[in-house]
Amino acid sequence: MEKLPAQMTVIGISKPGGPEVLLPETRAVPSPGLGEILIKVQAAGVNRPDVAQRSGSYPPPPGASDLPGLEVAGEVAAVGPGVTRHKVGDKVMSLVAGGGYAQYCIAQDAQAMAVPPSLSMLEAGAIPETLMTVWHNVFERGALQPGETLLIHGGSSGIGTMAIQLAKAFGSKVIVTVGSKDKADACLKLGAISAINYKTEDFVAEVKSATNGAGANVILDMVAGDYVERNYDAAAVDGRIVQIAVLAGAKVTVNIAKLMVKRLHHTGSTLRPRSNADKAAMVAAIEAKVMPLLREGRIKPLMDSTFPLEKAADAHRRMETSEHIGKIVLQV
Repeated sequence: MEKLPAQMTVIGISKPGGPEVLLPETRAVPSPGLGEILIKVQAAGVNRPDVAQRSGSYPPPPGASDLPGLEVAGEVAAVGPGVTRHKVGDKVMSLVAGGGYAQYCIAQDAQAMAVPPSLSMLEAGAIPETLMTVWHNVFERGALQPGETLLIHGGSSGIGTMAIQLAKAFGSKVIVTVGSKDKADACLKLGAISAINYKTEDFVAEVKSATNGAGANVILDMVAGDYVERNYDAAAVDGRIVQIAVLAGAKVTVNIAKLMVKRLHHTGSTLRPRSNADKAAMVAAIEAKVMPLLREGRIKPLMDSTFPLEKAADAHRRMETSEHIGKIVLQV
């Protein structure tokens, strides 16, 4: 095996602020501990939590790297004691608790998955965080069933585009909300039955119309704010609303009687603070249920753009325009 360098280039957050605070630094290459692998990063996905962390509103959990980056793909460069799933030289993609914006990154052996030949390394870098978020929230928490209707807010996001494909692959119908015709077209092409432009249309009325008045069985919401009460209106009886972000604000006013009358479940989760055991269980479920679809090429991340690691600030600027359709990835 090649000898590991002592130092690596990383992108650090020099101080809380705009994209310009993301600056290259030199750091020591970390050593994997018990149950950990060291990945030589080839691609690192860019996600909304990275933007939140950079701006100072989402500190890393205790013990995690202070560097941004929650998903990577690359080659295993070293393994710690107790590692059984992967060996040096394996091509893997993994969720990480931080540290992805770097030439080398530590991951949990139990959270890394083999990259199927159907995916490029850049595509692999766009998968772990997004796929785990979708799998856990739509299928585990939201319990989406074949034949049911899923409403996704932000359908053209990395999470949205993955959720459309997965729900459709499992036999559910998908409706999305988007902010432009280009985004609507992209979602319809991925298999959504309806794409509602939230700027010009009332999503509650449109969801009712697309479901013959029944409403959506599961709603995946990253907006919150005034969407919460409207979600209650758009939901079917016994509907499940799953909150994964609060882009329009965390403080909401709702008529809770609507939740009672329709027997709704309103749940939510964040991925990063979850225990390693929880994350390993999600990975095991994904390997059983979703990896066959990835291997067959039936599901692929929709790629928006790729930036070199050094241009992480530009990748964040792209995400903050909200013009992207699909995933933004850093190439290392």
